[in-house]
Amino acid sequence: MSTEGPTPENEAAEPGDGGEWSDRLFGGFRKTSERLTGNLAGIVGKARLDDAQLDDIEDALIMSDLGPRAAARIRERLAEERFERDADERAIMEVVAREIAEILRPVAKPLDVVAFPRPQVILVIGVNGSGKTTTIAKLAHLFQEQDYAVMLAAGDTFRAAAIGQLAVWAERLGVPIVKGPEGGDPASVVFDAVKAATDQGIDALIVDTAGRLQNKRELMDELAKIRRVLGRLNPEAPHDVVLVLDATNGQNALSQIEIFKEVAGVSGLIMTKLDGTARGGVLVAAAEQYGLPIHAIGVGEKIDDLRPFNPDLLARVIAGIA
Repeated sequence: MSTEGPTPENEAAEPGDGGEWSDRLFGGFRKTSERLTGNLAGIVGKARLDDAQLDDIEDALIMSDLGPRAAARIRERLAEERFERDADERAIMEVVAREIAEILRPVAKPLDVVAFPRPQVILVIGVNGSGKTTTIAKLAHLFQEQDYAVMLAAGDTFRAAAIGQLAVWAERLGVPIVKGPEGGDPASVVFDAVKAATDQGIDALIVDTAGRLQNKRELMDELAKIRRVLGRLNPEAPHDVVLVLDATNGQNALSQIEIFKEVAGVSGLIMTKLDGTARGGVLVAAAEQYGLPIHAIGVGEKIDDLRPFNPDLLARVIAGIA
């Protein structure tokens, strides 16, 4: 089922407290943690793990989508570990969780509204189907919770559905939107949106952009034009270029980071649909391989299911340690 469009469940959702969010994390990452613990099941050792056991663990981490770099790093950490008792699955997972936390801490950076003069212009990019439109709405809601005034801009003019979906979300959230005709010039929409946001005292302007990767040159040219237009209005804009990734794509999400870094100058990531996959380990792979800020994660379809994360808690969630 697509998560692009609004649903009554989305509309009715109310923000939960930290405990509810923790519960959602454990529920959302259950498939990922079960896959990881399943791959590591049966590995036991003495005070130190031998090379064969370490090889098995490294392979298990790679099969759990943590990626070869993170797997090698965790293997090295485990090789240094002297366990007080014989190494069992729990003891191994404690070390895995600690090392995952070390990987995630440097990249766990919420998207802060700090631009002056306002607005802070946030370009949101990602392939069609990644949950980009819904993520924009969730991000707007997150800013609203922090008492920021938000505006949306429908810069994906190549899909009438994208314009329509964003307009529905704007109405439901009670935020203004700037849009143009289908097939219109995205840079013109962005220009109008920045002027309107400036006039209205908006704090954060979130801009949807096209998600086409069939022609990288065309997309690069389009984004370059948007940047030139923004530069004439505010040399600092765009302040953020946020790539939305669908965790269910697993390692393919990493190739999207590579491509969009090249064509769009990505400054940070949001990873969605972590609740619907056993491939949540790709979050760790992205952090270790690229080191880009990961501003928020999505673990559901409700409007408040996108939030910044605590790296130490999330590491234990991924490792399946309550």
